[in-house]
Amino acid sequence: MANHLFTLVTIILMAGVFGGLLNYYMQAQVDPENTNMPGSILGGLGGAALVPLILFLVSNDLMTESQGDPSKALIFAGICLIAAWASRFFLNTVTKRIVQETHTARLRTDELMIELRMLQRELEPMLEMETEGEEESEILPLPPEEELDVTTANVLTALGNGRYIFRSQAGLARETNLDEHTLSKTLGIIVARDLGGKILSKKGTRWFISQKGRNYLAASS
Repeated sequence: MANHLFTLVTIILMAGVFGGLLNYYMQAQVDPENTNMPGSILGGLGGAALVPLILFLVSNDLMTESQGDPSKALIFAGICLIAAWASRFFLNTVTKRIVQETHTARLRTDELMIELRMLQRELEPMLEMETEGEEESEILPLPPEEELDVTTANVLTALGNGRYIFRSQAGLARETNLDEHTLSKTLGIIVARDLGGKILSKKGTRWFISQKGRNYLAASS
């Protein structure tokens, strides 16, 4: 029994080393810079050493039967050699799969973070409008230097009195009867004076009125 066990261990070691060397030379032809002989041999030994466990798990008596049958010993050696040779491919496949899954998860996380930032920007104007401040400041008439021209005031009114919180440029153009160039310039003035803002939503760029803009409308009415 001891001699047979020694024979099986010898077969495993020889098959592991030979399979590792086979992996090394095959890989060296494809990618010589990333080929490592000790690593290939170690992987081969690991793959061959797993054969007894695999045979045990599948309830195969090949190891016991090979004690009095040299042909069964050769079959066992062949299985060990295949396991040693396939170990590198198995490890590479698993590694590539893990890297791919990690990359996919990272991309999905980035997409979720972008969506959360977009949602936050969309909610900020609504929260600002619906949340009461600590102190309600008195709305005073605006000084002459802060008065808006008629066009800008009309666009701001459309932003503040429309049925939608977030307005599209096309919708504002229809409501104010302004051409695209004039409306775009006017919206830029509104944003520059912090009377409104814009967000990039899933439906495209949308414009909204800020609390300062609402205060302006209230003071102007």
